[in-house]
Amino acid sequence: MKKRVTGIGGLFFKTKDPKASRDWYKKHLGFNTDDYGCTFWWKDKDGNDCTTQWSAFAEDTKYYEPSKKDFMFNYRVENLEELLKVLKEEGVTIVGKVEEYDYGKFGWILDNDGNKIELWEPVDSAFL
Repeated sequence: MKKRVTGIGGLFFKTKDPKASRDWYKKHLGFNTDDYGCTFWWKDKDGNDCTTQWSAFAEDTKYYEPSKKDFMFNYRVENLEELLKVLKEEGVTIVGKVEEYDYGKFGWILDNDGNKIELWEPVDSAFL
């Protein structure tokens, strides 16, 4: 397996008031927010359209479990299912099952500190 992580897919954090956080970032930092947060568009080294998501989650979200942290990173990967096989062989904790949507496949792992990490094999064209 040549490539594992190819970039940052998203930054997710908990907040008391997700709407207030989205509004603050829109007003003060110019984020183009919607109900899901903000999608940043960029080009990879080959000129392909790519996205990185920024999202504020409610303080009581269960999405980050089993991690107890107030944040979760999402990393872009090239071949999710192959990577998860390799990581499992390396002793990495896999969380849940792969989920597939029109905008990509998702899988989750725990790092050495118990932080939940979301791995995303994106289909960026779904956002165009």
